[in-house]
Amino acid sequence: MRKATVRLFSIFTILLLTQFAHADQFKSIGTVDVYFSPNGGGANAIVTELGNAKSEILVQAYSFTSAPIAKTLTDAKKRGLHIEVVLDKSQKSEKYSSADFVAHAGIPVYIDSKHAIAHNKIMIIDRNTLITGSFNFTKAAEEKNAENLLVLKGNKPPNCLRKNV
Repeated sequence: MRKATVRLFSIFTILLLTQFAHADQFKSIGTVDVYFSPNGGGANAIVTELGNAKSEILVQAYSFTSAPIAKTLTDAKKRGLHIEVVLDKSQKSEKYSSADFVAHAGIPVYIDSKHAIAHNKIMIIDRNTLITGSFNFTKAAEEKNAENLLVLKGNKPPNCLRKNV
């Protein structure tokens, strides 16, 4: 029962980030690291944060084809972390998606087909670190595209997430 409750809370937390119709402002009280691509170190920052995770990683992604990020997620699963992934429905028909790779590693992968496009790119790590920005979790985001990535650390989950349930 507890496992199901935790799982539901995790899914709601991820999906809530897509539901803000009239959301409160989130003020960071911790640190903010900013990365710009191409070749700005965003992918390495994500891999480092995922590698440092202690208990939980929640992912929502529009596009997810990065092999290093997928490998780090599967390594975290092997370390016993709770991990869930929510992807845009376009990932069902992608030629190559890391969704298959992480799903085969036993990581639950959900498809958000409720929205026209589930365009968020977020990771919540240990309910303390938030990774977000325009940066898709892809090789092209690191090497070719003009993207940004924010890593916010030392914050508690915003109360506005709970108010929008």
